[in-house]
Amino acid sequence: MQDHYHAIVWIDHREAKIFHVSASDVDRLVVYSHGGGQNLHHKANARDSGHLGVDKEFFARIVGALTHTGAILLTGPANAKTELQSYMTEHRPDLAKRISAVETLDHPSDGALVALARKFFRADDRMHAQIP
Repeated sequence: MQDHYHAIVWIDHREAKIFHVSASDVDRLVVYSHGGGQNLHHKANARDSGHLGVDKEFFARIVGALTHTGAILLTGPANAKTELQSYMTEHRPDLAKRISAVETLDHPSDGALVALARKFFRADDRMHAQIP
């Protein structure tokens, strides 16, 4: 796998799709949560929220795949993308500074994700220096 400057991450609580992209090349990696994305059912008068906690090991593996990336676009349909951003801010502030944007995105195809990344980073590069 080559080191690409740009990466787009699509994440939900079950998996993260990471695409390291350049103008002509793309490397794809999928990281799965060991939690399996179990559905929790909240019962009336229960003291807990009915939501799974943050899977820190899952986030650590994602962060490990982004270590040599210069600019990152985080996407996904729900809260996992902002939870990953918070995890990065707490555990890898150097990498959190490389997040260019966090955007809500439902369930696009891999091709649509790569196209979005190229379009986004083409515009983003005009705004920022590419020195990690």
